[in-house]
Amino acid sequence: MTMTASTARGQGTAGSRPGHPLEPLTPEELSAAAALLRGQEQFPEGTRFVYLELAEPPKDVVLCWTPGASWDRQARAVLRNPRERATYEAVVSLDTGSLLSWRHVEGVQPPMTAEEFMACEDVVRADERWQAAMRARGVEDFSLVMLDPWASGYTGPDDDPSGRRLARPLTFVRSKPEDNGYARPAEGLIVTVDLDTMTVLDVADHGVVPLPPQPGNYLPELLTEPGNVPAFPELRAPMKPISITQPDGPSFTVVGHAVEWGPWRLRIGFTPREGLVLHDVGYVDKGVLRPVLYRASLSEMFVPYGDPRPTHWNKNVFDEGEYGLGWLANPLELGCDCLGEIRYFDGYVNDQDGEPVTIGNAVCMHEEDASIGWKHTDFRTGRAEVRRNRRLVVSMIATVGNYDYGFYWNLYLDGTIEFEIKLTGILSTGALPVGEDPVWGTTVAPGLMAPNHEHYFSVRLDMQVDGQRNNLYEVDSVSDPAGPDNPHGNAWRTRKRHLTSELEAQRLPDSLSGRSWLVSSADTETALGARPSYKIEPGPYTAPLWREGSEQAERGGFATRQLWATPYDPTQRFAAGEYVAQNPGPDGLVAYTAGDRSLVDADLVLWYTAGAHHVVRPEDWPVMPVSRVGFHMRPFGFFDGNPMLDLPAEGRHCAPTVADGTDRGCACGDACGCGGH
Repeated sequence: MTMTASTARGQGTAGSRPGHPLEPLTPEELSAAAALLRGQEQFPEGTRFVYLELAEPPKDVVLCWTPGASWDRQARAVLRNPRERATYEAVVSLDTGSLLSWRHVEGVQPPMTAEEFMACEDVVRADERWQAAMRARGVEDFSLVMLDPWASGYTGPDDDPSGRRLARPLTFVRSKPEDNGYARPAEGLIVTVDLDTMTVLDVADHGVVPLPPQPGNYLPELLTEPGNVPAFPELRAPMKPISITQPDGPSFTVVGHAVEWGPWRLRIGFTPREGLVLHDVGYVDKGVLRPVLYRASLSEMFVPYGDPRPTHWNKNVFDEGEYGLGWLANPLELGCDCLGEIRYFDGYVNDQDGEPVTIGNAVCMHEEDASIGWKHTDFRTGRAEVRRNRRLVVSMIATVGNYDYGFYWNLYLDGTIEFEIKLTGILSTGALPVGEDPVWGTTVAPGLMAPNHEHYFSVRLDMQVDGQRNNLYEVDSVSDPAGPDNPHGNAWRTRKRHLTSELEAQRLPDSLSGRSWLVSSADTETALGARPSYKIEPGPYTAPLWREGSEQAERGGFATRQLWATPYDPTQRFAAGEYVAQNPGPDGLVAYTAGDRSLVDADLVLWYTAGAHHVVRPEDWPVMPVSRVGFHMRPFGFFDGNPMLDLPAEGRHCAPTVADGTDRGCACGDACGCGGH
């Protein structure tokens, strides 16, 4: 559907009630929802709140909503009762103060809570079997030991999710409180903990491997210590500062969580499981707001490891479905995580009692120069016309144990949308005898290796290209056969294939044919008689290297395709399924698409898989330089021509000649034509 820009903002109503149906729950609303649930007779004593979040209204309610209209403000909860070993889902109305639904969800395990995550470490430290295993490795001071509560995976029938609630912590040893413990993994030692009872069920010791002998620190005060790997005798001299200033302030405006920036309109959302969410993304084209995306979020991230040794084979963690990215979000810092004129959004999650926990500055938004947007120099007249592009960057960073992930939505003035994932942090490590070469990984320091592994990120894109009815096409570039139509052997064309069903739309990339995918409107046409479209330009992806029948293959089916598509179903939200912990699979997209539903003229949801194939480098130690993966969505016939033609020239901004004689001026008249530095 198309709307005028002035009527589509959906901003503000009188009083304290949030001004739009998609505004995240406030801390006061989180407390009210928790109190309402605790007062229900169905609420068993000792029940813990796993997630408490906005129950997003039905899509038709949101799309038809106008400022001043009412809607029922609802909250959704996922609950765990450790005494009953039971999981519940509930929905309450904050407007009426009533319970709308209560359901016992049998045979599932919800994600690990922050309290369980922290308590797990203390429980293991007190276990005598674990202490004996650490003494066998020469460790007596248990206060310096780190325990990372890895999700249990599914190793067999004993892990059935209808039974015990499990974690399998891995052990690392610091030499002092600020030391990088990942430099000294306790190889071969695996602990199994019941999170419901907070008891250690098993300590499996597969044999002592000496702790790696050298530290691997990255903190500046420790970096120059003798024996550190890598070794730096001193820190380098600082570089000259870069200042980013916007004297007139940023070009965006924010009301609540609604954003206007240049031609773009969108809403910022935040959930405890997904973290950052974008809602209602549209582009103002000649005064008309044209929808592009109804909702966009990361629906799952999966990290399977490729080392078969006891400590590593079961590392196949689903960081979103087994923990939740929202409560792992960093409070971001100006000048470090974000640079420039910044607008922050706090994130609100809950503790196990349902009370709000504020993550200050969980989401960062700023605008950046993005080099030249278009340019041409008429060599006959010498006149150059150039316009610079900009991008609006909306980001969050989550720390998941050893790894850190930055998630960036970049919106450009030319209508491009980019999703970029930045991977950094510390490798998951293993020990081996000094001098022994690892088979399934890379040596990063004496006696220390990091296994081969992969990262798969599934991005859920609820499309609405010029409206709710869309179609999906695959586009390959192919050579014409030799013959009368190709007499010179140079002809090639694009071949466009309509993907009409869910099974047909399970696609792999083909870079040799320049493969891309188009999402096209089923209801509107351009001035050229074509269907307005957005093009998915794929980024890096490597097919999983696991074998059929493995735990990884059974649980991580979404990673076997770079693209999936489904008709919209509000209950199908996550690529690996609603409940991932201890789930043997297959679930998620594999199950969603089994019915092979039609995608013709559909309310279309795309699921894009970004893949980071990580053969570890020594340069990744002790903390990784950022590695990037992602994809682009570009308008393809969505506009009648270049949508940036109406950008005004920005004026002469290049620096003048400086004292050393370097000419930093421009020769392009009123516009900066320095070529896109």
